[in-house]
Amino acid sequence: MNISQQRDASRPRARGTERSLARRAELIAIGRKLFADTSYDALSMDDIARQAHVAKGLIYYYFQSKRGYYLAIVQDSVNDLVTFAAGGLELPPVERVHRTIDGYLRYAEHNHAAYRTIVSGGVGFDTEVQAIRDGVREAIVLTIAEGAYGGREIAPVARMGLLGWVCGVEGAALDWIDRPELSRDTMRELLVKTLGGTMRAIEELDSGYPAPEPARRDA
Repeated sequence: MNISQQRDASRPRARGTERSLARRAELIAIGRKLFADTSYDALSMDDIARQAHVAKGLIYYYFQSKRGYYLAIVQDSVNDLVTFAAGGLELPPVERVHRTIDGYLRYAEHNHAAYRTIVSGGVGFDTEVQAIRDGVREAIVLTIAEGAYGGREIAPVARMGLLGWVCGVEGAALDWIDRPELSRDTMRELLVKTLGGTMRAIEELDSGYPAPEPARRDA
């Protein structure tokens, strides 16, 4: 299931009014904070309803189950992150890579709870949640590939190299939002330079994917 299909699946059934859509969005915003601080298994529907100050039946009405509620929360967070990180199609490739990394960090910086939900919020127990997280990783990999190599179809070595870098970014960003000792600009430049190292390693293993000029040691 790709991100577009997941987004469609997570949309509410036709409820008819803007008020109901706003209410659903409010419940998702509450859920982002709840599940960022507490594991999925530790929260019952009674706990969720009590902390959200709503009747438990209202959550069932919009999401059908606790799992449905959690999946909607994760997918909503993913949609925001991908939008932040993957924009800038009109920019030159190198500038787009910088914008992608900056957008990713900006999102993590200003949406701590949602970012934690995406990266580490109980993904181990549920294959569908893990598929959503894998989807956002793939979206970032393809965005970087398009900016660096001019296309989204890349060989296994290039894909694995970029995926490993993205997974490293996740861990670094989680630590950074807890201990923001570096500015976002410094953090971005650090990640850009580690991306350059990844791209040079990719080139060594597959000459069909030369590192872009800014990533070369002699640049």
